[in-house]
Amino acid sequence: MTTTLPSTLPTRAVPTSAVPTRAVPTSAALAPQLAANWERLCPLADLEVERGRAALVGDEQVALFLLPGGDVRAVDNHDPYSGANVISRGIVGSRGGRPTVASPMYKQIFDLRSGTCVDTRGKEFRRLRIWPVRTLDGDLYLLRGGAR
Repeated sequence: MTTTLPSTLPTRAVPTSAVPTRAVPTSAALAPQLAANWERLCPLADLEVERGRAALVGDEQVALFLLPGGDVRAVDNHDPYSGANVISRGIVGSRGGRPTVASPMYKQIFDLRSGTCVDTRGKEFRRLRIWPVRTLDGDLYLLRGGAR
């Protein structure tokens, strides 16, 4: 399990993963803003395509997913149907061109872009919170308090 790392910007460049990602520009003007509002989680190279990782941010668990196209998505690790922190262990797939994750507990399917449940398996509608993420110099950052 990946844990939260200090919220300071890296002091050295970390080699980027071979997988392309949307990157935040490394301009000097943007770096202080990242340090103030974004929490460094881990090197992007620690993530594997279509394999979830869990991160502890404060007292909340976040599930991280590196998608085949290079996008990184972050959602709550807490499954709203079972109450267990297991979303990072779910199966990554797609539905209608949208990246999804299926909960390993009761198999509800969630859209990784919006957090909405696209297959409730007969239960009431629930959703996962999403967390904005960015990369900078090969590291993954999550917006503090940014869950929606």
